[in-house]
Amino acid sequence: MEGDSVTINSGLTETKDDDVIQWRFGDENTLIAEINVTADRFTVYEDVLDGRFRDRLKLDNQTGSLTFTHTTTEHAGYYEQLINGVRRNRFSLIVYTRLPVPVIISNSSHCSSSSSNCSLVCSSVLNVCEATLSWYAGLSVLSSISVCDLSISLSLPLEVEYQDKNTYSCVLNNPISNQTTHLDIHTLCHTCADSVHCCGPTEAVIRLVLSALVGVATVSIVVYDIRSRRAERDQAHIHTSGT
Repeated sequence: MEGDSVTINSGLTETKDDDVIQWRFGDENTLIAEINVTADRFTVYEDVLDGRFRDRLKLDNQTGSLTFTHTTTEHAGYYEQLINGVRRNRFSLIVYTRLPVPVIISNSSHCSSSSSNCSLVCSSVLNVCEATLSWYAGLSVLSSISVCDLSISLSLPLEVEYQDKNTYSCVLNNPISNQTTHLDIHTLCHTCADSVHCCGPTEAVIRLVLSALVGVATVSIVVYDIRSRRAERDQAHIHTSGT
């Protein structure tokens, strides 16, 4: 993974007195590290290739093994080991970008009382090569997509029933890691009966007006009752005074 450390072993337990060990990188066979036992010289060439290996290479003086620290995708490629001018080994280093957490959103702008399905989309925030985006129902793969094009983000649709009891998850993975987001149907999928917020604007206005009318009627009844009781008390007082 990007940021990890990795060691390419030379295959030697220790160097000989007359050994010259070289490490070369890429199609141009750029020399990046060298051990010359006779000259007692151990060199890491940090300034080559625009300094991509600066402060990231360590050379084992005893075995000639090469260690990368804080790897980046720039370090991916082919490495050759030469001992006394003869190529002994060739290695391929693959560095995977750390995966983002996939995001699940509802693809429906409003609820529908006639449809029994909820439309969803899972996507990766950042597109990466050699990664696959998949929908799972439990442990079973429903669909997947893999695109190695940094100009195109990965996205995958899914339709589920509002009352579906299955466990769904969206997984973004590469050969050595994965990121998973679990679907919460109750949060992302609503029917019109679930919440007033999903109803149409006309129905919402009608409900508001009806609520206001009920409130006004209630207040009027209370005021009328208070006035009636007060009038009855006043009449009773006048009658008593006259007597």
